[in-house]
Amino acid sequence: MSKNKVDVLLVGSGVMSATLAILLSELDPSLSIMMVERLPNTAAESTDVWNNAGTGHAGYCELNYTPVNKAGEIEINRALAINASYEVSLQLWSYLVEKQALPLPQDFINAVPHLSFVWGDADVEFLRKRYQLLKANHLFQDMEYSEDVATLKEWMPLIMQQRDAKQKVAATRVAYGSDVNFGVLARSLINSLQTKNNFHLHLATEVAALKQSSNGRWRVRLKNKARNTSSTIDAGFVFLGAGGGALKLLQKSGIPESLGYGGFPVSGQWLVCNDEKVIQKHYSKVYGKAALGAPPMSVPHLDTRIINGKPALLFGPYAGFTTKFLKQGSYLDLFKSIKSSNLKPLLGVARHNLDLTRYLIGEARQSHASRMESLRKFYPDAIDRDWQLRDAGKRVQIIKQCDAKGGKLEFGTEIVSAADGSIAALLGASPGASVSVQAMIDVIERCFKTQLASDSWQQKMKTLVPSYGKSLIDDVNLLKQVRERTLKTLNLDK
Repeated sequence: MSKNKVDVLLVGSGVMSATLAILLSELDPSLSIMMVERLPNTAAESTDVWNNAGTGHAGYCELNYTPVNKAGEIEINRALAINASYEVSLQLWSYLVEKQALPLPQDFINAVPHLSFVWGDADVEFLRKRYQLLKANHLFQDMEYSEDVATLKEWMPLIMQQRDAKQKVAATRVAYGSDVNFGVLARSLINSLQTKNNFHLHLATEVAALKQSSNGRWRVRLKNKARNTSSTIDAGFVFLGAGGGALKLLQKSGIPESLGYGGFPVSGQWLVCNDEKVIQKHYSKVYGKAALGAPPMSVPHLDTRIINGKPALLFGPYAGFTTKFLKQGSYLDLFKSIKSSNLKPLLGVARHNLDLTRYLIGEARQSHASRMESLRKFYPDAIDRDWQLRDAGKRVQIIKQCDAKGGKLEFGTEIVSAADGSIAALLGASPGASVSVQAMIDVIERCFKTQLASDSWQQKMKTLVPSYGKSLIDDVNLLKQVRERTLKTLNLDK
């Protein structure tokens, strides 16, 4: 057994770990950084191209980011926050493209218009009010709205062909929405890191145990499955960015902040079009409203994806119930995550979300014909033989303690960190990868406070992300400067 010492240990090779590694390496090139990945390839779980929506989540089209509260009012604060966070991601990616630390933009990000599409009087009225509220903020100043059939046919011809002329419809559109191949992005970040002497990647390596020493550092026992060897790493800081596997690792850490957290796993599937003529008729990401009782990750959308430089067309996702926390995980994952500290929250969520469980089980049992019927609400002319089912990734929604119900189910992304800042974990799902830069900046602000207070780190952070320390939600001129640069650098203005 060998023993090594590093400043930073990153568990998982997805976009979160890769982003944190690139930020820390840029802020302080002297930091020794190790990344371990349990699979033989990097970014092969939630980050991989087929395992997520590929939407650059900016709040342009995702109706679940603007919920209606109990008073019947549309809340837009979450959409504003997510949009501003995505702009932070675009800034770092632009910096790295300019520095040639990332490949050509079209290799990992492409401009694909983002649309919200609804039908029926009530939903049209909702979309109109949502548009008016968002349009009033400069973040959404370029959003368009239309109920005109001719305009909608231009925006989304596939969806509008053969649609009932009597049906009331409406859509919003932002032309510079984006499609992101997060798998290529993460692997490109890691490739760039591997050119540096301070970074080391270990594949087919998983965490067997981790324990904090009396000096505050972490002793992490690793097992290399390919070579059947083990080693112990002495790490000053540990980041658990292992997707659905982060919860189990967080529990292993034993930090008080981990108590009470549980996970609710959800699987996903896509219908993928195999007719090139149909694919060529659609170039946008069109999001609708989720079915009653459906989780937010199940918001239906008909998406253009750019995969390996070629357009693809997907519809979904179809959610389902699973006990796996990872696509390449174990059916025992859910059961092994049950602890005395989270049993009450888990039971509370189970008791108050029976409808959701029934919905997910029903989704998993759907026939191809029933899935096609859901698609035809978007694309009336869809032909069964043109679409095939493909598995997407697994998502683990957060379960937390709640005084009122014992436990509550959270749909979002959350960082859990120790009080001393020596370890942090990222839990949850959407908007996930899209806000990876802001999420990892949050980790740095929590866990590297002393270093970040220095002039050198502050100046470098503002070089990486020019809007750092300021509000894009409040500062009109700052947003204009930032957006002009990122749209041009990443070719999103084409």
